[in-house]
Amino acid sequence: MEIIHNPQAIEDKSMDIIEKEVADLECSHQEKKVIKRVIHATADFEFKDLVIISDGAVEAGLQALESGSNIVTDVNMLRAGINSRKLGSFGGELKCFIGNEEVAKEAQEQDITRSMMSMRKAVQNSNNKIFAIGNAPTALFELMKLIKAGEADPELIIGTPVGFVGAKESKAELEKMDLPFITVRGRKGGSSVAASITNALLYMK
Repeated sequence: MEIIHNPQAIEDKSMDIIEKEVADLECSHQEKKVIKRVIHATADFEFKDLVIISDGAVEAGLQALESGSNIVTDVNMLRAGINSRKLGSFGGELKCFIGNEEVAKEAQEQDITRSMMSMRKAVQNSNNKIFAIGNAPTALFELMKLIKAGEADPELIIGTPVGFVGAKESKAELEKMDLPFITVRGRKGGSSVAASITNALLYMK
């Protein structure tokens, strides 16, 4: 086959291939952009049927970005995958508390995961309005618990934890929440999926 060397040409060709496979998707143009980005990041067309976007979630995320919201991630791998420069152009910052010494200490004292404690710390800042959780189900469970307790009021949750223990269940619980969310049903997901969703929103602005 002919090898394509131009990065933009490679992406354009990839998107052309993806578009042919998802042409029959019944969703908005913006929602399709999100789904296509996930497929582009994973080369997995199963995500066509696995990505779930609640009514108005894309619009809520764009509005939060426009207002200068920070984005909180559960792990540094996901933080590294999000375009911080683009987020900064709207006045927002990327936040991840998993490596915070205070978080680690308090998590050990309370015998909970650092992911859970990092969510407790994150919700203390009212400008942390977008949460992207791609790795830890316990982080997603804890964030939903804080919301139900009236201690958090995010404008968008991107919840795509991956794995065999709690991942599927945490995302199923997220689907029951009455708030804007983007998630992935089942065991699949991960930081690359959450990053692709987040970046898709950033580049819509």
